[in-house]
Amino acid sequence: MKRTLRNVLALSGLSLMIASFVWMQLRHAERSATGTKARTIQSAPGSKPFIVVVLDPGHGGQDSGAMCGGVLEKDLTLDVARRIDRLLNSEGIATLMTRVGDTYVSLGDRAAFANRARKSIFVSIHFNEDNKPVASGVETYYAAHQITAGSFLASWLPFLWRPLSDSPNPESQNLAGLIQEALVARTRSIDRGTEGRQFFVIANVTSPAVLIEGGFLTNKEDISKLATEDYRDQIAAAVADGILRYRDAASQRESTLAATGGEKR
Repeated sequence: MKRTLRNVLALSGLSLMIASFVWMQLRHAERSATGTKARTIQSAPGSKPFIVVVLDPGHGGQDSGAMCGGVLEKDLTLDVARRIDRLLNSEGIATLMTRVGDTYVSLGDRAAFANRARKSIFVSIHFNEDNKPVASGVETYYAAHQITAGSFLASWLPFLWRPLSDSPNPESQNLAGLIQEALVARTRSIDRGTEGRQFFVIANVTSPAVLIEGGFLTNKEDISKLATEDYRDQIAAAVADGILRYRDAASQRESTLAATGGEKR
């Protein structure tokens, strides 16, 4: 009897803790939404396919990522993300970054951060490595199966996430294709194409999400180019170009749908 009572009390306490957490997150969501409206009221968010770009510099802190001599992937990703950030800001596009310094951010926290940014797109920046030193080029990934849009709580409580989509998010595919085209055109690197892969950080984001690999740190030619600021500028410009082209194409699709009275699928 005592054991049953203890179990009931323990379960009640756990339920109360969860309910309190949910209530706090809902309150936080309401305050965040109010603050966002106040900051963006002049930007007519309803007329744009997205109002913020979440930039995700891969790795950081104790997670160095790929390494070649003294060159660390975590440093390159942050450097390129900052360059993209400046370019997008100069075009009047709002940005957020999952990290702004050499700090460790878990994959779950990166996805949660992105899911709290309403009407956004997500771009994760990485550099490759391979056992074969001849491997070279740029590639862009989208999730083969991505979580579907749910409530704010989904970004905090994984067990409340909705099922993964049966097929790739077409908007993620479109974004990946346009960024990849710009990367190849700007850098003249080998085109490794786009592909659907289940990388956690893009599979668990509800908005259009891609992950770019800007070159191989295990390839001598790639690393020599990446060591120059001019080449990193070209990568940043390519990503910004791809995002701008995606914005224009998505805006055109939305305008066409609005004019014909069709439904967006």
